[in-house]
Amino acid sequence: MPQTKAIDLALQGGGSHGAFTWGVLDYLLESSLVEIEAISGTSAGAMNAVAMADGLMRDGKAGARRSLHAFWQGVSRAAMLSPIRRTPLDIWMGDWSLDHSPGYLAFDLLSRVVSPYQYNPLDINPLRDILDAQIDFERVHACRQLQLYVCATNVRTGKQRVFRNAEVTRDALLASACLPLIYQSIEIDGEHYWDGGYMGNPTLFPLLEECDARDIVIIQTNPICRDQVPSTAAEILNRLNEITFNASLIKEIRTVAMLKRLIEDHDLDIGRYRDALFHRIAEHAFEHLPASSKFNGEWSFLRELHDRGRHAAQEWLEANYDALGERSTLDIDEVYM
Repeated sequence: MPQTKAIDLALQGGGSHGAFTWGVLDYLLESSLVEIEAISGTSAGAMNAVAMADGLMRDGKAGARRSLHAFWQGVSRAAMLSPIRRTPLDIWMGDWSLDHSPGYLAFDLLSRVVSPYQYNPLDINPLRDILDAQIDFERVHACRQLQLYVCATNVRTGKQRVFRNAEVTRDALLASACLPLIYQSIEIDGEHYWDGGYMGNPTLFPLLEECDARDIVIIQTNPICRDQVPSTAAEILNRLNEITFNASLIKEIRTVAMLKRLIEDHDLDIGRYRDALFHRIAEHAFEHLPASSKFNGEWSFLRELHDRGRHAAQEWLEANYDALGERSTLDIDEVYM
């Protein structure tokens, strides 16, 4: 019987694209080859992590899988009430983007000239209702089976704030997913927060400094590279979005790589940085999906991404199980340097 190996996960945000991460988690929870010790997550990544922790406390791994399924069903039900939907032509063409949706285009234009404090003075946020309905935060606080790290960006200082298990609340999750052109900032303990992706998408240092597993698996939903140079306004904004939300991860990976080289060259002992091994599960289809698809909450789209996530996780684990605990399978120099 193969040995069960401990891993830590780093989950990027990405709106509806987080359903890909749901699929990855669904497969890893089903597998007996790995045990997830800790998760660092931002935005949709944080939502997945907390839904998983809640489910683990309800009924182990089977409960975690059901909790993740229920969370994304809740997202889909909320999307059914939204005017931001695909056009009949896009549905017929199999185009998952919202680039031609009148509701999306109107909202996108509005968000660039009017702030959420003006067009949404009541601070209506559908995620608030979804979390209230789906997550029992007392169970999350009591969870000892999974260490959680949820990242948000402090508006005043520009620094990242990492919420751990006992600190993870509904507001902490809303802060981690708070896009400032769409939602009002989230106030916690007198400080205001925006999306964690600006400073940590996701942050890696808690996994390196506070956890036991050597292997850190990055679940990436924002493409690093694109072959074509964007030319339309929508393409340019999409690429800017990807670069912005990958910048913090790239910087942190580069710092870790530099520390590892320094440790090896001078035989230093700096925490667990020497032993850290990196892996990545990514989906090439994201390179062909525009930013607008992150707002597509249709169940068929979420299920498509979930299935892609399961397939990607299966392929990765079958190809790299033997490397876990032994060597990195992510070429940091090729991908991030």
